[in-house]
Amino acid sequence: MSHSTSSEPIERGWDEPWYRVRTEEFQASFLPGDGEDLGEVCNVDVSVTLKDGSRWTATVFTVAEVERLMRLWEGTDEALGGRYFWVSDGLIVRDPGIDSMTDVIAGLIENDEFTDVFQRVINN
Repeated sequence: MSHSTSSEPIERGWDEPWYRVRTEEFQASFLPGDGEDLGEVCNVDVSVTLKDGSRWTATVFTVAEVERLMRLWEGTDEALGGRYFWVSDGLIVRDPGIDSMTDVIAGLIENDEFTDVFQRVINN
């Protein structure tokens, strides 16, 4: 996946409790856990605002985090004892970290797949 310069972060930083990354194409607002290393984030809610002002959400998991959760649920009633994983607004990525997740969001936008993956927030 190649990235144009418009997908490179222009600004990034904390706006407690959010960690925001802004590019020319979008702003992504991540909600990591308190004190979580941004390079190791593996399960996070994200809200994305596109250039047109539309807002979208997803929960991003790494493959390793999905595996960890399924193992955690073994022997419980959760997800049939960890035999499946499902979430309506989930996006599973290979690599942890806010930078990696931001790259995936940029790639989804560049490939016109973003609206297939993220859920639109409808303002009332």
